[in-house]
Amino acid sequence: MTNRGAVLVAGGAGYIGSQTCKSLHAAGYLPVTLDNLSTGHAPAVKWGPLRQGDIRDATLVKELSAEFGIRAAIHFAASSLVGESVSNPAKYYDNNVGAAVAFTQALIESGVKSLVFSSTAAVYGEPSMVPIPEDHAKAPLNPYGATKLAFEEALRWLGQAGGLNWTVLRYFNAAGADPQGEVGESHLDETHLIPLACQAALGRGPGLKVFGDDYDTPDGTAIRDYVHVADLAEAHVLSIGRLLAAGGNLAMNVGTGEGASVLKVVQAVEKTLGRPAPRTVGPRRAGDPARLVADARLIRTELGWVPRRSDLASIVKDAMHWQQMRPY
Repeated sequence: MTNRGAVLVAGGAGYIGSQTCKSLHAAGYLPVTLDNLSTGHAPAVKWGPLRQGDIRDATLVKELSAEFGIRAAIHFAASSLVGESVSNPAKYYDNNVGAAVAFTQALIESGVKSLVFSSTAAVYGEPSMVPIPEDHAKAPLNPYGATKLAFEEALRWLGQAGGLNWTVLRYFNAAGADPQGEVGESHLDETHLIPLACQAALGRGPGLKVFGDDYDTPDGTAIRDYVHVADLAEAHVLSIGRLLAAGGNLAMNVGTGEGASVLKVVQAVEKTLGRPAPRTVGPRRAGDPARLVADARLIRTELGWVPRRSDLASIVKDAMHWQQMRPY
């Protein structure tokens, strides 16, 4: 296998981080995970070393950079629950902005010149057009989106001052699990539709609640752009390759450009398992738009990225397989 050097993965024990480590390894990189394991899982780190620690620890970041000859970094380590961000914004500004700035500055001081940042479509807020292009106005509706946007802006200035090149990837709805079942979505307090629907169909979990069935959509439920976590991981690997080849700074959506309604997702789960997914219907959540779909043309052009497993059937099949086995 080609040795393409080491990549420091902050948050590499999490859902998307661990999948990306697998993809990095397959592409010939050594993924070095730095994670405090507050929400990540040590058993998910399978393709490179794990160092448990805080991304604020500049000494540790510099030690890892020197020990492994880190060529680039990916920053996944963030708090990501919208509801919690509203009730505890201080935590989100501390972790998603303060800690991220400290980590980035330590990378710069270590001589690491390339960083991929895990951002979110939540930076756009309520869209004025769908699909949503990257130059859409940014008006986050919650501290989670606001803190991701704040660090996007900080990254631009940090990069300019420190000679750091960066790529921002704005995820739409990450979904599914590793097709080989090696890693997957294991949140302590699950909030995502697909694992909750799978658990409901399996007779497990807290139950599935549909928030709103009166949207201006074909079946009344909200429409989202679901992208398979393996495809999302591949976008990070391609971004690293582009940065190491002297690619310029860029912010890109990661989505399919197509949407699926909540009801369509639940029906796909029921079809996959062959049994109903019991659910209740409640009122809309404040700030939930009817449609969130990416304009994904830029990432296809710049990276040659193609979502190969992001059809709804594949996403649900892999998610269901993971929920049935759940080793951690």
